[in-house]
Amino acid sequence: MLASVLSVSHIFCDVNKGLCMDIKNGNNESVGQIEISSEIMDTEVNGHVLHQVVLLHLANRRSGTSSTKSRAEVRGSGRKLFRQKGTGMARMGMRRTPVRIGGGVAFGPKPRDFSYKVPKKVKLIAIKSALADKFKNDKVVVIDSLNLEHPKTKDLLGIIRRLGFQKEEKTMIVLDSWNENILLSARNIPGLNIQLCDNLNTYDILWHNRLLFTQNALQKIQERYFNSQPIQSES
Repeated sequence: MLASVLSVSHIFCDVNKGLCMDIKNGNNESVGQIEISSEIMDTEVNGHVLHQVVLLHLANRRSGTSSTKSRAEVRGSGRKLFRQKGTGMARMGMRRTPVRIGGGVAFGPKPRDFSYKVPKKVKLIAIKSALADKFKNDKVVVIDSLNLEHPKTKDLLGIIRRLGFQKEEKTMIVLDSWNENILLSARNIPGLNIQLCDNLNTYDILWHNRLLFTQNALQKIQERYFNSQPIQSES
């Protein structure tokens, strides 16, 4: 495990506190440290489970509202168009047959539910693997708090740029509680999304390039998924 810790630049080892991570403010200044659960670094990234849960998420998002009309539902007579023999033309039945223009669709889609379920333990393994992958690859930043007096996109954009987030990166800000000013400020920034720590899912974690946690949100995440009680220490 020590080798994996040393390979991650933003997580360092403290003799007294174990694994620690810097807490930044809006000006990218270190204002403290937060203890990171060693279980995060010990968690093995399970690619098979991640793939399974991502497919589950995409399937459950499908509306399943595509619909076509069968030969029984289109308008038209059921009478045979012309006699079977003696016309010189190919034999033909009713007007509603799928081989004629305006006829019904053979084996077309009908409204259906694409959703299915996987065990809760599999979902838990997937989200822990996704979080561990972000931490191990230096894709996580922790900020002490994120508050704006008024909704202003320019102010929020300035904060995330100072924290090192690039324009081309898809970024997710994880909050511990909804903040309307942050939501309104972020909705016009391409590639930037807001999520509550209680609503995190594997797909969102993997889809975004980097994650920005508030200190309280990271504490709740660790308590929920890694059974730890992070401790803040002032620098």
